[in-house]
This record gives sequence, structure tokens and C-alpha cells, in this order.
Amino acid sequence: MFPFGLVGGVTIQSSSQNRAVDLSEHGLEPSGNVHWNMGPEELHQMAVELNEAKLTSDSVLLAVTGERTGRSPNDRFIVDEAGMAEEVWWGEVNRPTAPAVFDRLLVKVQKHLNSVENVFVKDAFCGADKDYRMPVRLVTEKAWHAAFMHNMFVRATEEEIPSHIPEFTILHVPEMKSSMSDGVNSDVFVIIALDRGMVIIGGTHYAGEIKKAIFTIMNHILPSKGLLPMHCSANTDGENAALFFGLSGTGKTTLSADPNRALVGDDEHGWSDNGVFNFEGGCYAKLIRLSEEDEPAIYATTKMPGSILENVILNADGSPDFDNGSLTQNTRGSYPIEFIENRTPDSMADNPNNVVFLTCDAFGVLPPLSRLTPEQAAYHFMSGYTAKVAGTEMGVTEPQATFSTCFGAPFMPRHPSIYADLLSKKIRENDAKCWLINTGWIAGGADASSRIKISWTRNLLNAAINGNLDNVVFVKDERFGFEIPTTCEGVPDRILQPRETWDDETRYDNVANLLAQMFIENFQQYADGCSEDVLAAGPTPVV
Repeated sequence: MFPFGLVGGVTIQSSSQNRAVDLSEHGLEPSGNVHWNMGPEELHQMAVELNEAKLTSDSVLLAVTGERTGRSPNDRFIVDEAGMAEEVWWGEVNRPTAPAVFDRLLVKVQKHLNSVENVFVKDAFCGADKDYRMPVRLVTEKAWHAAFMHNMFVRATEEEIPSHIPEFTILHVPEMKSSMSDGVNSDVFVIIALDRGMVIIGGTHYAGEIKKAIFTIMNHILPSKGLLPMHCSANTDGENAALFFGLSGTGKTTLSADPNRALVGDDEHGWSDNGVFNFEGGCYAKLIRLSEEDEPAIYATTKMPGSILENVILNADGSPDFDNGSLTQNTRGSYPIEFIENRTPDSMADNPNNVVFLTCDAFGVLPPLSRLTPEQAAYHFMSGYTAKVAGTEMGVTEPQATFSTCFGAPFMPRHPSIYADLLSKKIRENDAKCWLINTGWIAGGADASSRIKISWTRNLLNAAINGNLDNVVFVKDERFGFEIPTTCEGVPDRILQPRETWDDETRYDNVANLLAQMFIENFQQYADGCSEDVLAAGPTPVV
């Protein structure tokens, strides 16, 4: 029923260490069974037996998360108390809550875990680099969430488990609802207590809350150690590493998946003096409209026992229907990174030679590729720009600019300038080249043309990171200040300068000035604490 073992060239360990463990340090004295660091095969089997999940025709675990099929940003809080929280950049993203609110809910969470029939404990690490990794623990009432933890974080060895002491512990009670009287916004809560080394999550079965809570903590801790945490993908050819920043729909996963380059990781990384390291031990891929032809490596993982599918609809024969978004467009697949064959064996790489920012510009203003100075890189990193296209969301009838700080605003607790200054510093120290790639539109924008061909984007990207543009003539954009190549092999010269692709160049100037003004207005929120050099690296409308 559960054909684990050798799958995709990877041996999955399923050795259960199901024994009593002292959880009193977390205020817990469970009356039920405590399952401590069970292997994935046992966790998947229990998830089915307990009716938490079912199996696909390929014996892959499938869980449905109910009403919450994505993150709940309005229900996420950081405890405002003396210590590390004093460095938090409070606002709409980083919402404060009082210690008393956390204390009241913590008591309820502890009582809930003490009363349930089964408690699952999973120990792991966040960070592939042993010099900087953080020991973490999940205590949950659900077997499938413990299996998710196994997939998503760096797995502790049997030798490491007995001495594993978590720096942060998540108490996870998806079946427990909160109320407005608890001092929160709904029946869901995600609360991080930085100095207590604890997170409590309740009321939601969406597994991504576990992953993002730990990512948020790493984003707060690492800058104080001089390391840059990043929401990006990374790959390498063994000598030349590259980082890919981008919001959803910009091509981050697609462009970092290169048959000639090994994947370091697809979502979350740290950059130390040693190089780049993946935070995770697995991947959490979007599966909506997944096809074997377009993304064969990810598609293959959906047939490997050990993977977990989330909110995917099954066909009558038990096979996944990846085109069916009736539950959510945010269908997901979680799998160990070992399921991807073309990867670095240790989830690490040398210091990057290239930093790539991806944007999908529906206005048709930004060039398909441009070269940035370190200051411009910091500016665009803090801006995190892309654009929504008409029809992608209810009420969106024309292109809309979207800005997400550091390409990961929901998970960045500190002031954006902290991350931007670290990025600029590391770019200079390693003489890394910085590129802005528009995977969206030119030639009048989304209303007047087709999206830039992916083959052209790949040719531009490969030429940039392989050094083939080093001797090409670049011209400076008068409005945004970055440099644009005049030619690239495999790409028509005419598309490289967006203004020249528009039938009406005066209209281009008007739209370009509008976008430049959007950048300027968005950046005003970061002005305090931002260096003059970075402030000066922004666009200037041309009269």
C-alpha cells in the first residue's frame, strides 16, 4: 500500500523512533499517544488510517485543507515585547499583538494538545549550511502535517535526533478555533513569539503556514549575523551560481529549472560568506495546470510515494487532475528535494556571480533585459515590482502595478533597507552582476501584444549569466537609469528597446512616466533609513 524505499533514486528512511518524549518544556503533558520523529512511511500510513488524507492511484498522499487553502495574512501576528521584536518593522504586514493575547491562546493550545488522542513531534533543521542552520521542532495533532515537516526541512539524522534541542518550536492545532474574544481577527491565528522561541498556529490546515512561520523567523535572525535571507530560487553550473528573485507568475521556478544547471533550491535561501545555502530540505510547488511536457521534473514527483499533494482534485481513476482549480488555484505539492535529480547534493553553492530580478511588466515599459548597478539592485529589490494583468483577478480590468518588498513582503520582519543594504554589500564583495528581466510584455503592453517569448527570455538570461554580453554595447535608459544591451544572439534586436516597439512613442512616454511615478510613490514608505545612494537609484519621469 505504501511502496516507499527506493523512489526516484532516493532511499526514503522509514525508521520509527516512536517513544515517550518529555514535552514539559513546551508546557505539554499529553494524555494521548506521542509519536516522536516517525518516518514518512509510518506518518503517511497513519494519516490515511486516521482519515486525515487519502492516496492517489500512485500511492501519493492527498490532503484537503478545508476553507483555508492559502496563507491567512490578516491572522498572522508577532508578539510585541522586549527583545528581538524591538527590531521589527511594524505595519500592515508585521502586525503586533500583546503578550497577554499570546499567553491566553498558548494556554488553550497546550490544553488542546494535552487532550487529543495523538500528538506528532518532528525535529528538523532550517538551513543546509551546518554553520548557520537552526534546529526546529513541530508538535502537531496531525500525522500529515508531521510528514509535511519531514519533506520541507533539513532532516535530522538518527545520530542527531537524541541531542536535538530546538531553537524554535511550533505548536500546531489546526482543529482548534479561536474567537474574537481571544484578541485576534478570526478563528485562525498564527502568532510568533521571537524571544520565547515559539510559534502557535491554530484554526487552519493549510501546511504552508508552518513553512512560512519558520522562514519569517530566519529572516529576522540572520541579518544580525551578517547573513542575507532571501525569497528566491538558486542554481549553479558548479562554478557560476545565480539567484532568481520574482513574485508569482514572473517565471522564477521555470527559469531556474535549467537542464544545464543544478538546482540549489526553489524558494528560500541564505547568503553567507561561504556562499548560498537552501533553507529547506524540500520543495512546495504550485501544481495548478502542471503538465509533464512543460515541467517534467516536478510532474514526476507527483507520482512518487513520499510526496504530499494539497487540495488537488482526483479523476475517477484516482489520478490527479491538475487543471481542476475548483477547490483553489493554489494547489500544492510537497516533496523532498532528493526527488529532483538535477540538484546540488548538499543544497549549497558558491557565492553567486549573478543576481536576477524577474518581473512581468504588463505595461510594456521595462526592457526584456537590463543591467543594474548595486544601488539600482537594492532599489528594485526593495520595490519587488510586477504587474497584474486584466482578468487575473475579480475587478482587474487593466494592468495594475504590484510591489512586494524584497520579493517577499509577508515574511520580512525587519525594515526593507536592512535586507537591501546586505544585498548591495554582498554584490560588491563578490563582484556579482545584477540583471532585471521582464518576462511580460513590450510593444504596447498586455492590451496590444503577446507576452515576450520564453525562448527569447532564456537566450537573454543564458547570455547574461554566461558572460556573453560582456563585450556588447549597452545604452542607458533615460528614465530608469539602467543599461540595456543593443544586441543578443537568438533575440531580435528590435525588441530590446521597448520604446522602439510601440507604434505610438508619445504614448509609450506617457505610460513609462506613469510607471516611474508608481515606483517613486511606492518607495516613499522606505525613505527613512534608506541610504542616499539607493534613493537616487530610482526612476525619474522624463518631461
